[in-house]
Amino acid sequence: MIGGLVFFGATDIANGQRNRDRRNEQRQEQQKKEEEPQQRQVQNQQRQEQRRQQQEQRQNQQRQQQEQRQNQQRQQQQENQRRQQDQWRQQQQQRQQNNQQQQQDALRRKQQQEQQERLREQQQRQQQEQRQQPNWQNQRQNEERRQQQQRRVQEQQRQQQQQQTQRNRQQNDGNWNRNQQRTEQRRYEQYNRQQQQELQRQRLNAYQQQWRNQQRVEEQRRRQLQQQRRMAQYRYQQRYLEQLRRDQLRLQQARYYDNLINNYRYNRGGNYYYTSQYGAQMLRQAVQYGYEEGYRAGQADRQDRWNSSYNGTFGYEDASYGYNSYYVGLDEYRYYFREGFRRGYEDGYYGRYEYGNYSNGRYSILGTILGTILDVVLD
Repeated sequence: MIGGLVFFGATDIANGQRNRDRRNEQRQEQQKKEEEPQQRQVQNQQRQEQRRQQQEQRQNQQRQQQEQRQNQQRQQQQENQRRQQDQWRQQQQQRQQNNQQQQQDALRRKQQQEQQERLREQQQRQQQEQRQQPNWQNQRQNEERRQQQQRRVQEQQRQQQQQQTQRNRQQNDGNWNRNQQRTEQRRYEQYNRQQQQELQRQRLNAYQQQWRNQQRVEEQRRRQLQQQRRMAQYRYQQRYLEQLRRDQLRLQQARYYDNLINNYRYNRGGNYYYTSQYGAQMLRQAVQYGYEEGYRAGQADRQDRWNSSYNGTFGYEDASYGYNSYYVGLDEYRYYFREGFRRGYEDGYYGRYEYGNYSNGRYSILGTILGTILDVVLD
């Protein structure tokens, strides 16, 4: 009986264990069934994320390819513009050469026609004389007379050429002597303090007048650039104007050094001029500043896709940037500033370095070019 109880108890325990195992299995299966939709949802989200990333990659690639094509098109357009500008410039040069050649040919033909007319007149006179005196003696006399006339004409032409050459030489010598006398008088001219102060007042007044005029011009040009949507040139002009304001402040504080001596000589327009050591330095600085500002102005017009026009920029018209002392007159400074500006503008507009180079963040004119523009030497 006890054994039967034990047997049935063991059986109940085994059945209970099996029931628990079966319930666990059912719960696990139920849990798996519940987790399967979540897993499928996660997998769907992952696949959607992958497709989205792939789509973004394709869009980025397409956008990059489109930008590359646009850059290539812009480069091609710029190259075509530069090529057209070069062709136009070559055509202009060729037309000028053709015009000069045509003028020379016309002058040569006119001289030949005049010479032929003189010869025909001489021949007509000779023929008339021969008809009046048909004998051989008269003919010989006429021939001798004709030869003498030709020799006289040639001698007169030779004398006229000699006289013209002599007059030109005398005129050149006279000009050189007058220039030499003027420069000799100025060469070692030395300014005292009172004279320096008077020059300072004169040049300051000239600069202030220039500054007032250019402020009005700048305002007009600023409105015009905005209307034309030339934003690169507009930014350049604002930068240039800010530099002028700083120059004006420095100029108000500038002064002469004592005992200046004009012992530096340079040639402009066939005439010699003299200045001091500090004046020579300022003129070289004018060429350098002009080149740098011209390069930036040319770059701006190229960025705006505007036609090349260096004399249509505010920097070229003003030409006073860097004038922060009184050692040379403003007009003289502006002349050499524009000489550098014009060459810098051409380099900047066409993206080249024919007249200068770029180093340490500055655009600088070549020393050889500076020497051709301004050859100033210690006398």
